[in-house]
Amino acid sequence: MLDLRIIREDPDRIRQALRDRGFTHTTPVDEVIQADAQRRHFVTQQQALRAQVKQTARSIGTLMRQGKRQEADQLIADQARLKQNGKEFAAKAAETDETLRALLLSLPNVPHESVPVGRDAADNAVVHAQGEMPEADFELLPHWELAEHLGLIDFARGSKVAGAGFPFYVGMGARLQRALIQFFLDQAARFYTEIQPPLFINEDSARGTGQLPDKEGQMYHVRIDNLYPVPTAEVPLTNYYRGEILSEADLPIKLCAHTPCWRREAGSYGAHVRGLNRLHQFDKVELVQFTHPDRSYDALETMRADAENLLTLLGLPWRRLLMCTGDMGFNQAKQYDLEVWSAGQQRWLEVSSLSNFTSYQARRMSIRYRPAAGGKPRLVHTLNGSALALPRIVAVLLENNQRPDRSIALPEVLHSYMGIPEIR
Repeated sequence: MLDLRIIREDPDRIRQALRDRGFTHTTPVDEVIQADAQRRHFVTQQQALRAQVKQTARSIGTLMRQGKRQEADQLIADQARLKQNGKEFAAKAAETDETLRALLLSLPNVPHESVPVGRDAADNAVVHAQGEMPEADFELLPHWELAEHLGLIDFARGSKVAGAGFPFYVGMGARLQRALIQFFLDQAARFYTEIQPPLFINEDSARGTGQLPDKEGQMYHVRIDNLYPVPTAEVPLTNYYRGEILSEADLPIKLCAHTPCWRREAGSYGAHVRGLNRLHQFDKVELVQFTHPDRSYDALETMRADAENLLTLLGLPWRRLLMCTGDMGFNQAKQYDLEVWSAGQQRWLEVSSLSNFTSYQARRMSIRYRPAAGGKPRLVHTLNGSALALPRIVAVLLENNQRPDRSIALPEVLHSYMGIPEIR
């Protein structure tokens, strides 16, 4: 959620941010300013009436001591009317405050000045690439054919049991999943505190990180208890400190977690979602940071390097994208995506997204820190990133490391986790 003071003092900046993000109109800014003015008017009227009630009470006391009962009774009647009017203004202020909050929740974060202005994925900037794309003198198969040949993943039975996007991992496929999770966690836990979070979240948590009201269509919802299976560990991890005041000396706070994740991914069809490319249930290791506002963009670069190091250790060709304003997430001020080259599909696949939300989430969740030098508590900045999401990593490990006999050579860093150097 944006700072209302900035919208009030510099509305043109917010209007331009909306245009940069591809909004066709900037009326939400005008609606916020109007609702804010109405709310302040009602609050001012309520305060003025409260002052009149107090003054009237003093006058009533004076008249009663002077024995002027008739005049005192008239002021008592006036006081009752003032109190009623005050209640009406209080109700109007509360109603307008709800409207104002809903409007504020509908506004996206303001992009950082380093974010390129663009409309869609075509305008994202490739800022770094590393590693060599695999070459072979035999036909490179896509991962779904390799997985079927080696008995690693059963898509058909997963579809039978749960539906499309819920595969079974079998034998060495299950072991590879477990190995990658452990490898990612072991790497993350060197710098981040490992957490095992709840796998369901309530509505306040989903609203706090911005899943609501922006991503309702992508989340599963257990309506009987009004809970949501986690779409990403970012949600429970970031809400860990919701409503709390931290010490500046404790910043940055760095957390990591592995969770299964559930996403409906409504409307996703076609060849690009085949196999492991897009699932409704998948595993991911997530990184989250709570930082001092002056150091959050440095923290983003460190977090990005942590995720990139995993791709390098796995020996995968990868590239870094700086997302443009039109393709960046609703809550993000700056976002990087990491993609790996899929040899079997001959295209780039996203495996990580790393973002700085500045104070956008923290304001929703009221996560603050107390400055060491004293003064009022200030909002922290929050960041998160995938390190890494498993499905497409599994896909490219199979595709990029396949041999002519369709066996799979495993990266050296996974040998100790798998107990074998290859999958046959």
